[in-house]
Amino acid sequence: MSMYGRDPWGGPLEIHANDSATDDDRSRNLQDFDRAALSRPLDETQQSWLLGPGEQKKKKYVDLGCIIVSRKIFLWTVGSILAAGLLAGFITLIVKTVPRHHHKAPPPDNYTQALHKALMFFNAQRSGKLPKHNNVSWRGNSCMRDGKSDSSSVIKDLVGGYYDAGDAIKFNFPASFAMTMLSWSVIEYSAKYEAAGELTHIKEIIKWGTDYFLKCFNSTADTIDRVAAQVGVGDTSKGPNPNDHYCWMRPEDIDYERPLYECHSCSDLSAEMAAALASASIVFKDDKAYSQKLVHGARTLFKFARDQRGRYSAGNDAEKFYNSTMYWDEFVWGASWLYYATGNSSYLQLATAPGLAKHAGAFWGGPDYGIFSWDSKLPGAQVLLSRLRLFLSPGYPYEEILRTFHNQTSIVMCSYLPYFTSFNRTRGGLIQLNHGRPQPLQYIVNSAFLATLFSDYLAAADTPGWYCGPNFYSIDVLRKYAETQIDYILGKNPRKMSYVVGFGNHYPKQVHHRGASIPKNKIKYNCKGGWKWRDAKKPNPNTIVGAMVAGPDKFDGFHDVRTNYNYTEPTLAGNAGLVAALVALSGGKSGGIDKNTIFSAVPPMFPTPPPPPAPWKP
Repeated sequence: MSMYGRDPWGGPLEIHANDSATDDDRSRNLQDFDRAALSRPLDETQQSWLLGPGEQKKKKYVDLGCIIVSRKIFLWTVGSILAAGLLAGFITLIVKTVPRHHHKAPPPDNYTQALHKALMFFNAQRSGKLPKHNNVSWRGNSCMRDGKSDSSSVIKDLVGGYYDAGDAIKFNFPASFAMTMLSWSVIEYSAKYEAAGELTHIKEIIKWGTDYFLKCFNSTADTIDRVAAQVGVGDTSKGPNPNDHYCWMRPEDIDYERPLYECHSCSDLSAEMAAALASASIVFKDDKAYSQKLVHGARTLFKFARDQRGRYSAGNDAEKFYNSTMYWDEFVWGASWLYYATGNSSYLQLATAPGLAKHAGAFWGGPDYGIFSWDSKLPGAQVLLSRLRLFLSPGYPYEEILRTFHNQTSIVMCSYLPYFTSFNRTRGGLIQLNHGRPQPLQYIVNSAFLATLFSDYLAAADTPGWYCGPNFYSIDVLRKYAETQIDYILGKNPRKMSYVVGFGNHYPKQVHHRGASIPKNKIKYNCKGGWKWRDAKKPNPNTIVGAMVAGPDKFDGFHDVRTNYNYTEPTLAGNAGLVAALVALSGGKSGGIDKNTIFSAVPPMFPTPPPPPAPWKP
């Protein structure tokens, strides 16, 4: 038997199973076998069988100390680095040698320019020992004995704070509303303040006010029985007695007694002061010690407001100037701010109590419904609580009343639009929120702030607009309303007059303001000695930059007369609304609101399921 295989060198190989040849014979036979085949050229495979692996070229390496790398890789790496460096240098040379056109930053818009000026008004209204950087050359330290001359009061130090208007009275009710408005604007638009370079300034303004409010009651106690409501007197009906309205003097020269008014049942004032401290605590949340101090004071004031019911202005001097019509709206307003400042749900439960909302007038309507002011806080509170619904949706048990507040806010926004007849307008386009009564601008700036803010809320919630009845309106319409009203105030009106002093070229020159109307000439004018400056026909010797005067009448008319305060007197609360509206409009639509800061103390919300239905009875 034989097997046939293939000779790897090309010839046939025959193997006999019974071959008994020795190994030597086989070796000799193989050596002699087909020598011609071995002499032929061999292919690569055959060479590899015979010769084994061929000789490889020895690689060269470079010893770098810590590692050893191939010389080829080393040269490639070094070459690549050098080439990249040369390319980068070439590009840099081109960039530096090619001429460039420098584009200047666009000038700030009118709202930002007016904002710088409007804030300066608060510097001019400061009482007490002024800071070195107050930057109002004609002002100095004033009324350094406030609170110290009244032996009947336990509150002894009331130096500081702000003068209310063109006089030297310190009314805490409108002043605390002003500080709340400023804090609210910072909470929502801190980035815009920072872009305008005014964030530090506005915080200093707020702190000057809150530091004073902390002096007006025992801020370290948990329970109090009194609050300072006012310093100074404005009533002149009792004869020619020297006081803040009878006399015309620079605050620095005041030498008459300035009595302190305390209140022991003043829910409206105490709740508004609580709102001011609570909102400011969010502004100063990075200063934990001061923020906690403000929160504690706000809690104490609000407890006093709830425990001792009453209107602060009933039967006293403030009734003629800043009369409070009720305190229910301050309860909703103050409770809302305390909820945001503390996260304590008991305040939210109070703010959303249907009975409280009813007492505050949430369902009344009427000609003055929706007018936000130092006296009526409900429109602002409803916007503030609509924010909660838009961004946190707390659900049951708050949803029903929050939805009502949201709907009421939408109705108020509709009333601002020119398509509806809730309010008349002058021929020049100024809305008559106070129905033609004097001093209209303070209400208009507040509405402009709320309109812009609400439109920014909707934009942040990805909501393009809202319904007025069956008609849908874009949020741009709200911003347009605010812009037209503020533009009117800044000079786009029939008289071409800016009602903000120092803005533009044509503005009131005879502002009803004692400090601005009397020259700082080292002469002390007594109580009646300043009357000649009050009655002078010349412009004020000192420009009170940023002051928004009371405004024109319902015919777009304006009388620049110092003695007519219904046209020419600025107020703290009015300027606070102006600042809030200006910062909201500044920079256009860019920026928007800060969605989260106001919720920094609010715990996560997990809606409580509604109670189960009553068992079915057949």
